[in-house]
Amino acid sequence: MPRSIPFYKMVASGNDFVVVDNRRKIIKNAGAFSREICALHQGAGADGVLLYENSARADFRMRIVNLDGSEAAACGNGFRCIALYARKIMRMSPEMRFESGSGLIEAEVKSGGFVKVQLIKPRIFETDGKLVLGSRNLGYAFLDTGVPHTVIFSEGLEKIDVFTLGRAVRQHSRFKPAGTNVNFVEIRNRKEIRVRTYERGVENETLACGTGSTASAVISVLKGHCLPPVTVHTRGGEKLVIDMVRKGSGIEKVFLQGKAKFVYKGEYYL
Repeated sequence: MPRSIPFYKMVASGNDFVVVDNRRKIIKNAGAFSREICALHQGAGADGVLLYENSARADFRMRIVNLDGSEAAACGNGFRCIALYARKIMRMSPEMRFESGSGLIEAEVKSGGFVKVQLIKPRIFETDGKLVLGSRNLGYAFLDTGVPHTVIFSEGLEKIDVFTLGRAVRQHSRFKPAGTNVNFVEIRNRKEIRVRTYERGVENETLACGTGSTASAVISVLKGHCLPPVTVHTRGGEKLVIDMVRKGSGIEKVFLQGKAKFVYKGEYYL
């Protein structure tokens, strides 16, 4: 009889995840498991796996395993899914603190499936960088909102070949060895932006990226294009709200809010 792994399929703003209770270490090789179960036609199909584990210094520990088997330090949409999972399945209180690869994350589960998380303080590396890609010169900003993100402002977002251009930026020598996630941003007005993201680890455009939306909103505020809170319109059609606390010329705190939901419960046979 093959061994089965219970899991929940969850989604937040178009990012879909397989969530597993791993407190008893039932997943021995997280990378191999993620590659297998996230496969579109041969597994459950997902952007990644979220592992719920024990923590000695918080309510629980969360591990994020990408589609390609690599582990990520942060995932804003994954944070919201794991918080809802902790609240509904693990009976955690609405306000919680959990451990992630990027540090301690505070979350609040509200009514209607809305979840608000406080991400780590953004680290700004560049706001006015220049990147040469063949005959193209791209202006960009580079920062860390838990994972590295490049932000490129552009008009006519629908016309951008996010896969090709995103991959070229992601693999550019400027961002080696770790690479970068790549966000293409269009300013709609002083309170709203549109974002399309090429995600490192997924190696494709995704319907949304929480840390990428956060990075895009932060740079939009720092460059004077927007005022917080900023509403982000994602590729998947859902809206994320990014609020922040400014300190001097920088950002001291940043908050991500949006909806998360359960899709189904299942068992995966190894």
